[in-house]
Amino acid sequence: MTTLRRLCGLAVIAWAGVTASMASLADPQVLRYPATQDPAQPLEIHGALDSDLMAPLLADFQARHPEIELVYHNLTTLALYRRFMSADATSADVVMSSAMPWQYQLANRGQAQSLDTAEARAWPQASRWRHELFGFTFEPVVIVYRRDALEGVTRPDSHEALLSLLTNERQRLKGRVVTYDPWRSGAGYTYATEDAHMSPRYWELVAALGGVEAALADTTGEMLDGLADGRYAVGYNLLGSYARDFVADHPQLEMVIPSDYALVTQRLVLIPKHAPHPEAAKRFVAYLLSRQGQQAIRDKTPLGAVHTALEGEGTARDLRQTLGDAIHPIAIDPSLLATLDTLKRHSLLERWQREYTRLSDSGP
Repeated sequence: MTTLRRLCGLAVIAWAGVTASMASLADPQVLRYPATQDPAQPLEIHGALDSDLMAPLLADFQARHPEIELVYHNLTTLALYRRFMSADATSADVVMSSAMPWQYQLANRGQAQSLDTAEARAWPQASRWRHELFGFTFEPVVIVYRRDALEGVTRPDSHEALLSLLTNERQRLKGRVVTYDPWRSGAGYTYATEDAHMSPRYWELVAALGGVEAALADTTGEMLDGLADGRYAVGYNLLGSYARDFVADHPQLEMVIPSDYALVTQRLVLIPKHAPHPEAAKRFVAYLLSRQGQQAIRDKTPLGAVHTALEGEGTARDLRQTLGDAIHPIAIDPSLLATLDTLKRHSLLERWQREYTRLSDSGP
């Protein structure tokens, strides 16, 4: 009986994967998993997470809950927030995003339901706010560089080492460094605020980036493509979850987690206060926090599992054991709201531009 059940489960996963793939051909930003058991229960998820990373989690969840009919909308962080704040907000049962300040703001304004399950009660305090907002991934912010471009120099394995490299190899690296644009990228702005808090020499680093006329990008994918084709020699503050598998497929690239301090971002998930299908939503979020869901995150994605019982590459436990006090997860607390304050935002961005242009004639 156990063997038959396992085979049936594998068949469900396979069928869900085929169905999602067919839907992706029609619209790569929407994944659909029809229910395979009656009566069907709808569940609509809005997320800022690439469909190819989300697909194995959706398939695994539906194999456990074949009565749930899944629809996943992949959006950018800004589009996701705008959609939530519009009339379309009532269509989302689950909202997940790596834009931590914006997710925290929604929960803080009373836009999220409380989840009272065993998984939620046991979730690490550092990865949740109350029982309404949960960090279900653990993703370090990294440096990626081309080995061939840095032959004969010390590799940038820390923020200090990167500053030294940019200063000492300014002419060699001019136009060959890339990082996030904090003006256009929510992730870039969040990392800038955290870096400024963590390092007294951060503004020297921004000036050094300007000194080499670093290119400014909107996404980690854009930076990785430029590193792979040789346009860039060094990329700073890339999202490690996207970089890990890409670097594994491109042996000329090396990924390093900075040894002096390593920012870690978490994707935050919430159930909207007015979710049309709250019971199905609670099952899905409980799945993300469960050992089984976290194992799927660890084994089938590069996103990094938070669950304290899990070990292995990319897990929170592994990173903490490897880096110790250098690990700096971005806190899920009211300090996130400060980054959304208009005056503080303008002040930081204006200083960023001033430092970036200090050693160079070109600006962001």
